[in-house]
Amino acid sequence: MQQRSTVRVTVAAVLLSAMIIAVPVGQSSTAEAAAGAPVGNIGKFKQRVIENFGTTAVAAKGKFAKTYAKNWQPYPDGTGGMYFSGSQISGHDGVMDVLLDGKKGAAGTFGTAQEAWTHVGGKFTVRARATGGDGNGAAFMLWPNSNRWADGEIDYPEGNFEASPMVFQHSMTPGREMNTTEHWTGVSWRAWHTYSIEWIPGKSVTYQLDGKVIKTITRDVPTTGHRYMFQVGNWGKQGHLYIDWFTTYDYVK
Repeated sequence: MQQRSTVRVTVAAVLLSAMIIAVPVGQSSTAEAAAGAPVGNIGKFKQRVIENFGTTAVAAKGKFAKTYAKNWQPYPDGTGGMYFSGSQISGHDGVMDVLLDGKKGAAGTFGTAQEAWTHVGGKFTVRARATGGDGNGAAFMLWPNSNRWADGEIDYPEGNFEASPMVFQHSMTPGREMNTTEHWTGVSWRAWHTYSIEWIPGKSVTYQLDGKVIKTITRDVPTTGHRYMFQVGNWGKQGHLYIDWFTTYDYVK
């Protein structure tokens, strides 16, 4: 997405205090959203967290962050001069609504404060769509708890909202982390889609779109603890990123 390298620099340098959130408002058309997150284990993946954002919460004074404190850990306001949790994220009509205003970005980690940083393998699924926001974009990612880029970065979905979401799996060779294995989904951010990452440490990362496998990668597969999160920049036109639900699973050998 545009300014993608800027986002990456921010991740590497600013994620030292990682956590996310931000936004108010929204008139989202949620009728087409799915009934809710799936419930239950899937093969070797044991479900850990489910969040359907069923409770209304305004953005003012960080109320969304307080309401969803068990499953959402925002970056502190002002992180990197870009992310402002307290003003950009609200909850209504069964969605997490990230306001895109071209001035403030949003970022944070999914999961509990105690366990969000303990994923070594697992399945990570989010259902999302965007309206407006041309020139801006989002990166949903697994980022290493070490904040050492060479420990592996996995991005999906990622891309500008006027384009198609992408897969980006980064090189784990020190000094070559900007190199990626990529895959184009061919779908639009403007429609609801469900995006899943299945990560088996040291073996493979499998990417699914709406329940169907679209890519499996067996190189540059992380083996250390990662957190599941997203970032949205502070540029582009006005709009909204809507998250219908997310769920995470642990990998059980």
